[in-house]
Amino acid sequence: MAKHLFGTDGVRGIPGEYPLDDATICAIGRALGDYLRSTGAEKRVLLGMDTRESGMLIVAKLIRGLAEAGSLPVFAGVITTPGVACMVRERGFAAGMVVSASHNPWHDNGIKLISSSGMKFPDEIEARMERDILLHRQSIPGQPVVSAALSVERDLDLAYLAFLRGRAIPGALLEKLRIVLDCANGAASELAPSLFRSLGAEVIAIHDRPDGRNINAGCGALHPESMQTRVVDVGAHLGVAFDGDADRAMFSTAAGNLVNGDGVLLALARYFKSNGMLKGPAVVGTTMANLGLERVLAKDGLKLARVPVGDRYVLEEMIRSGANLGGEQSGHIILLDDSTTGDGMLTALKIACLVNLYGPLEKLVEGLKIFPQTIVNVKVSQKPPLESLPEVSRLLSEAERALGDAGRVVLRYSGTEPLARVMVEAETQADVDRWSQALASALRAAIGA
Repeated sequence: MAKHLFGTDGVRGIPGEYPLDDATICAIGRALGDYLRSTGAEKRVLLGMDTRESGMLIVAKLIRGLAEAGSLPVFAGVITTPGVACMVRERGFAAGMVVSASHNPWHDNGIKLISSSGMKFPDEIEARMERDILLHRQSIPGQPVVSAALSVERDLDLAYLAFLRGRAIPGALLEKLRIVLDCANGAASELAPSLFRSLGAEVIAIHDRPDGRNINAGCGALHPESMQTRVVDVGAHLGVAFDGDADRAMFSTAAGNLVNGDGVLLALARYFKSNGMLKGPAVVGTTMANLGLERVLAKDGLKLARVPVGDRYVLEEMIRSGANLGGEQSGHIILLDDSTTGDGMLTALKIACLVNLYGPLEKLVEGLKIFPQTIVNVKVSQKPPLESLPEVSRLLSEAERALGDAGRVVLRYSGTEPLARVMVEAETQADVDRWSQALASALRAAIGA
């Protein structure tokens, strides 16, 4: 069964409108509860949210649906998505639900479902629940759900921070580290500074005062410029920018240079290899990973396995191949020996430890030459198979022949938005501009919104 509600990262939309209207949200809670009951699973379900003003009302609706199915909801309050995944796994919950739209603007929101393993549910289970959601929403009364004062289990935050502290690299002394943390006015606003201060680091926290509407607003992983500037201004050793739910992180060197997920994978791969910790035949990345990463890994005797964009696909390949390191250019990094999901705070902790033990971040990513790359987003009215669009297919073939081994083109649809993404990578910016513009124009002409 094809899925319509669930994208690559849960259900997203605008609160009050389908699929985040009252009836559908309640039905999502009911469908998850029904599924858990049918499997005879533990009844407790952990819920958490980021800092969007719509979060509490959505949580209340989910709790109503869960209760109708006989589940026992437990509310963690504001906590990161990987924090919920960690506590589900560590505390034996049947499932988790996170109310967050990750890096999207404040007016969006979403619902992410997490299985008892701390991973996303398989596609076939999501499809089954989606069928039940569409049935349930027809029978749910239309009265609004009032957001009551919900009891928050505060000890879950403390347990999550303790879990992370236990994953610090032995021998690292963060008391010597000055670090800038851009919390994106999101779920990491209290947790990330608390983690690093508890380990002795000198923390300069920015964008750590959420008001319900400033999450991701010109800050965080998608807008790290102010973090980079602040690192230089205060003479910090390292800078980190999280997104709204802190499942990803971007970094700044002491000189203010940006290091994305590709650089993080290189630094961690080198550390793992030198300490005999790297597992599997390859580091797992996506089609978006820069050619420069693939080439520098090869020089270090390592391979890069590419999968479609989406952390679920990275994780699936890691499990299939036995790899323990994988991630995305966007900053989702999966350290499978420690966690089953991308965790920005965990990644930041590992990189901070490496900087303390082995020197500046520039040194850790030495030799990484980033090929010019651009991503053009094209709003689309529909998502037919890209190979069914004649002019797009013709231009794609022409671009691939022209670039050869010196470049790449990736065309794909967004899993969460009505967008087609054109990624072009080449040795020269001129080639990048030429082919990205041509392909984007062809897509607009064929299926533009």
